[in-house]
Amino acid sequence: MTSIETFRELQREATEWRRYLHENPELDYRLENTARFVAEKLASFGIKHIETGIAETGIVALIQGEGGDGPTIGLRADMDALPIVEASNKPWSSKIPGNMHACGHDGHTAMLLGAAKHLAKSRNFKGTVALIFQPAEEVELPSGALKMVQEGIMDRFGISQVYGMHIAPGIDIGKFGIRPGSIMGSQDDFDIIVKGTGGHAANPHRTVDPVVIAAQIIVGLQALVSRRTDPLESLVISVTKLSAAQAYNVIPDQVAISGTVRALASTLRDFAEREIAAVARGIAQGFGGDIVFKYMRSVPATFNNP
Repeated sequence: MTSIETFRELQREATEWRRYLHENPELDYRLENTARFVAEKLASFGIKHIETGIAETGIVALIQGEGGDGPTIGLRADMDALPIVEASNKPWSSKIPGNMHACGHDGHTAMLLGAAKHLAKSRNFKGTVALIFQPAEEVELPSGALKMVQEGIMDRFGISQVYGMHIAPGIDIGKFGIRPGSIMGSQDDFDIIVKGTGGHAANPHRTVDPVVIAAQIIVGLQALVSRRTDPLESLVISVTKLSAAQAYNVIPDQVAISGTVRALASTLRDFAEREIAAVARGIAQGFGGDIVFKYMRSVPATFNNP
């Protein structure tokens, strides 16, 4: 049996790895330093089967158990950071301006490295563990996970199940949150171009003001959640970008609205795509304008097999 002190030492190592990764965040598929760090650590644990360059910078490493035949189980972590300026002032803050591990992928990578070191040393299990280090979780489709699957990792390595974790600061230390079915929402994005007739701000009666129309659309979209969606279901529609004129005294010809949609069910994605367009177009046409609508589907909801 492994002693508690062994795991405490492993925790100290994983903390050091996490802080190194936090200091050196890389984006999307451009994870050359991160992938090199991970591959070198895996090799130092005595793991012989390490395949790099999957989906550009992804890695799959195999650990064979000593308990006999059994399934190949995947353990997965994402490795990429976000284009955010860090303001934490921690000693291990990002050293790369404009990049930050703000979603915890440095922790995920360090956690899986810790599991890799322990499993490679003990090998007290049946079958095989496939360590999956994924690039590009934070990008639109095709994400790193999809590209790794498309490049055949599930069949090539005979992976029958995959397990992953996501850190959650709101959960008490030592506890895990899990549930069957949908647990993390899908991500879709939308753009609405509100078209009107511009003019001088002193003569609004001679315009079809797309700023006013855009404001009504933003308010109207909130009713899709509060009044058109079952309160026991999960749908989020957030407007996150708004772009209009650059001058104080000009009513523009058009206004750009952008936002994101999160849902736990595919039917709600369909509802959002259809009804955002209908509400926005109805409001715009009611004021004498119109819209151009674009809806981009990205990653689906994370669904846990019961």
